Amino acid sequence: MHLCEFTYAYSTNTNCFKKNNNIGQYLFVCHLVLPFLHHPKGTFTISEQFETQGQTFSVLIISRVSPGSTSERNHTSDSSVFLEVGLGSRSCFKQNDPLISFQSLGAHEYPEFVKIVEVGPRDGLQNEKEIVPTEVKVQLIDRLSDTGLSVIEATSFVSSKWVPQMADHTEVLQGIRKSPNVRYPVLTPNMHGFQNALAAGATEVAVFGSASETFSRKNINCSIDESMLRFEEVLNAAKDQQIPVRGYVSCALGCPHEGPIDPSKVTEVAKRLYEMGCYEVSLGDTVGVGTPGSMAAMLRSVTREVPCRALAVHCHDTYGQALANILTALQMGVCVVDSAVAGLGGCPYAQGSSGNVSTEDVLYMLHGMGIQTGVDLSKMIAVGDFICHSLNRKTNSRVAQARGSQL
Repeated sequence: MHLCEFTYAYSTNTNCFKKNNNIGQYLFVCHLVLPFLHHPKGTFTISEQFETQGQTFSVLIISRVSPGSTSERNHTSDSSVFLEVGLGSRSCFKQNDPLISFQSLGAHEYPEFVKIVEVGPRDGLQNEKEIVPTEVKVQLIDRLSDTGLSVIEATSFVSSKWVPQMADHTEVLQGIRKSPNVRYPVLTPNMHGFQNALAAGATEVAVFGSASETFSRKNINCSIDESMLRFEEVLNAAKDQQIPVRGYVSCALGCPHEGPIDPSKVTEVAKRLYEMGCYEVSLGDTVGVGTPGSMAAMLRSVTREVPCRALAVHCHDTYGQALANILTALQMGVCVVDSAVAGLGGCPYAQGSSGNVSTEDVLYMLHGMGIQTGVDLSKMIAVGDFICHSLNRKTNSRVAQARGSQL
């Protein structure tokens, strides 16, 4: 699916949208970047309006008639991806459809910037069989802070009975050198964890739900509905303390116990987390069974209820599909990617799943596409070398392996 650029002008006289050849009587101009469907035609309705620099702008919902079909389909989820608003007139590119103009964005078919959320210190280390020394965890986070990352998931305030590797969460959070340009969220499964995190100095937290009923019971020892009640309590307390909360949906593309997960289940959980107040919802392929096809189907469903700007993808690489799945997500408008240095990870409750997609490999792909991340790949490879040496293990990053063989 290609991305195309559309420019609309709203006429107060005719109450309709027309192509932006000449602004004239048109007062409202909307600049949208949308996935391109061949011969797009249909109706345009205003979903919201806002004012800036003395002008009023409108966000559109697009309803289209698919080629060869007589039934009208609403493509709000995958067509109304609102990325930017432009002031003033823009040039028009002629096309058969009299209502719109478009141009292929070529090198700009993907987001210009992708935010990397580094999950190595938490999700990456939680499955290590040998307890990682606290000082190693602190050094890992401090080194990651120097790579240009803006978000590093530091630790998890869970019961040491269930995840012994995270028993030193307070010592880790209080021991790291906090950079003013980096956020250090921590996982808090319930109010007890949230209160402990606040006492340790946390300024951002995350809650983790599941699209699989069985996985939810095995992972956090409660049903999906019960988990939502816990999360709501955490979200309300966080709001009172002005603490931002990120949400996770595990098993978004498959469950080790239930197998394939219906996208509607993922959508329901993601919607509930977003409506509770999670500023961002990360959709996790916990066991790494997803493919570009299942990723696209899941995102089409979720984006009907949750705006793309509030979504992230979290891919494990068990079947070697992580980069392909991330690429699919980028094509559909997602611009936040979770990854772990050196491909660290796994899941204590999903035996057989491999590590997270490696941050080094994600950076290499994105930078090769001309997409900015703000992260230094060479520094990230060095951090991967450090943690792998500390754990006495080999890196899972193909990029780091290739660079190492060239030395």
